[in-house]
Amino acid sequence: MQADLASATAKLHDMANGFFYQLPNIVFGVIVMAIFYVVARLAHTAIERGFGLRDRRDLGNILGGTAKWAIIVLGVLVVAAIIFPSIQPANILTALGFGSVAIGFAFKDILQNWVSGLLILLNQPFRQGDQIIVKGLEGTVEHITSRATMIRTYDARRIVIPNADVYTNPVTVMTAFETRRDEYDVGIGYGDDVARTQRVLIEALSGIASIAKDPAPEALAWELAGSSVNIKLRWWTKASRADVVATRAKVILAVKQAAVKAGFDLPFPTQVVLWHDQTEETDGDRSRQREGWPAGDAPPKPRPLAVGMRQPPLNNDGNPPAREGVA
Repeated sequence: MQADLASATAKLHDMANGFFYQLPNIVFGVIVMAIFYVVARLAHTAIERGFGLRDRRDLGNILGGTAKWAIIVLGVLVVAAIIFPSIQPANILTALGFGSVAIGFAFKDILQNWVSGLLILLNQPFRQGDQIIVKGLEGTVEHITSRATMIRTYDARRIVIPNADVYTNPVTVMTAFETRRDEYDVGIGYGDDVARTQRVLIEALSGIASIAKDPAPEALAWELAGSSVNIKLRWWTKASRADVVATRAKVILAVKQAAVKAGFDLPFPTQVVLWHDQTEETDGDRSRQREGWPAGDAPPKPRPLAVGMRQPPLNNDGNPPAREGVA
């Protein structure tokens, strides 16, 4: 029992001696680590401010953060060498080299997003404040961080998209240029003068201040549809979403007012429903062509009235009354 107590006491004595022996190295290591930390913070701030002056604050934030952590890791290696002289930095780097494969697999998504974010900020396919569409998601770019691109939707919601998705998928930059083209289809009646209508519509669009004068607005005869002749209106306006929406509202109002003033028709879709095939005796004159019945002086004999159907009342001349849309 006394031997065990003596052994434990000796070990504590050795540990105390070792601690006091290493105490100067520990204090010096803490001072060195504090210096490295201050230098890392200063480097981060300097890089961020430097890129901020060039209007590239997001890039400065990523590069500054990377420089900060690189300096801190270097400081840890230096302090480890100071406190534990038997450990050489080269050995630590060798160990990190062997472990880098495992680290790469463990942090694959993080590294992929970091590299993608850095490439996006270096190449600048879009910038902070641009309006973009990514994978069907549309909004204004707020920030590009080391992990994700954050966009603000037009109804004030935030969408966080991983940088890897942004970098590897098609991105539509709606505000890449100062102006962009918008269009709207207007249907007019088949009896209206198309050329005159085009002139009226172009004049209506030319009176809207938010529509660019060059290129000038266009009104193109575009389609012979089932119930209308469609004219495609095309105009150029500022590229932002707010300008596009406001201008379109003005265009629709101007088209409606111009149609009323000029007197041309804005037809709605028409649908004809045939309740029978118009071959019954109550259909009247068979020598005139209608839907479902050929024209000619000797049309086929009509089939008798369907069983169970009520015979409509006849006029004084013995013929059934005329129905709307049937001669």
